[in-house]
Amino acid sequence: MAPALRLDGPADGPTIVLAHGAGAPMDSPFMEEMTHRLAAAGLRVVRFEFPYMQRRRELGRRAAPDREPLLRAAWMEVIGQLGGGARLVIGGKSLGGRIASLIADEAGARGLVCLGYPFHAAGRPRSPRIAHLQAIRTPTLIVQGQRDTMGKRDEVDGYALAPTVRIVWIEQGDHSFTPPRRAARSAAENLDEAAAAVARFVQSLP
Repeated sequence: MAPALRLDGPADGPTIVLAHGAGAPMDSPFMEEMTHRLAAAGLRVVRFEFPYMQRRRELGRRAAPDREPLLRAAWMEVIGQLGGGARLVIGGKSLGGRIASLIADEAGARGLVCLGYPFHAAGRPRSPRIAHLQAIRTPTLIVQGQRDTMGKRDEVDGYALAPTVRIVWIEQGDHSFTPPRRAARSAAENLDEAAAAVARFVQSLP
């Protein structure tokens, strides 16, 4: 079954395609909030779900993420549905962004956006998932919370990533950019900052 696409924003805006994280669907609060902000900034936002999340929606039961080859194939199918990667910025939340990063060069994507990149599994900083990011050719923006347990700033600053990769740090943000309860910044302010960074990046691409 081909992934169903959900479209928001102006039809003539630059297109960004976003996949969800491992545990939440394409209409999770994070994805809804980010989509609303990006659409308001003039981007055409396309969302889809991986096969395991489609099954969860249909059957009402939690399902583990599909194996990487199936996730990659789902991404390539969506890109094909949309006419190829040359005019698309691809990416997503956590898992969705990581899989997009694995196929961005192959797909010839215009750009890549990762929202909370899982640089490593929580608690396993000695096993980073960065080999492909050290040679990626696609212009890449990673938006990362400074407190992200899957890649804090003091860890990520030590990685030798490709010059095509830019990282924007969200102050006091966690994996979903949420600050601590008593922080001076609000969750909405952090999401605003993240979305603005994404919009600027997409609109700056040739």
